[in-house]
Amino acid sequence: LSTCEVTVQQLNELLSDGNGFYSLPTQHFNEVFPRIYIGNAFVAQNTMRLQKLGVTHVLNVAEGTSFMHVNTSADFYAGTGITYHGIQANDTEQFDLSAFFEEGADFIDKALAHNNGKVYVHCREGYSRSPTMVVAYLMLRHRMDARLAVATVRHKREIGPNDGFLRQLCQLNEKLAKEGKLNGDLGKLKAK
Repeated sequence: LSTCEVTVQQLNELLSDGNGFYSLPTQHFNEVFPRIYIGNAFVAQNTMRLQKLGVTHVLNVAEGTSFMHVNTSADFYAGTGITYHGIQANDTEQFDLSAFFEEGADFIDKALAHNNGKVYVHCREGYSRSPTMVVAYLMLRHRMDARLAVATVRHKREIGPNDGFLRQLCQLNEKLAKEGKLNGDLGKLKAK
């Protein structure tokens, strides 16, 4: 059994088109895994749209008041029947998003355990912070290795987590591999 060493470069290769070009998201949101949506602030702030989609839970991975953040809260969703959770993350390579991986995964789990639960995971653009959180969730709860998890999300939405976040996913991959908590490899995805 090889050690599941995943590098930032390998993840970047999965995210770009082979010539090092990244695409920005073409949709406001995408369902990237059954009942898990990744999207931007525009839809997060449109409660009617979320209700129409059947979203029961919102995970804001960019909670805050600066232009880099999305200023929503539990109060914002009061009366909509939507359960809210916020994580105050910055989209910088220095920010330690991995400190919130378990918290985010727990919230997504709770959302999906809900009858017909759907979770909308967002940041400002749905490009770096929120996809990183969903990839971590797939690794933590679905035992996917980092490459498979990144490829799974990228298959459904154009994403581009910053290199700091990719490094944290690589570290998570190493930790889970050591603990024997990974089973999916990229070969399985390609076969589909």
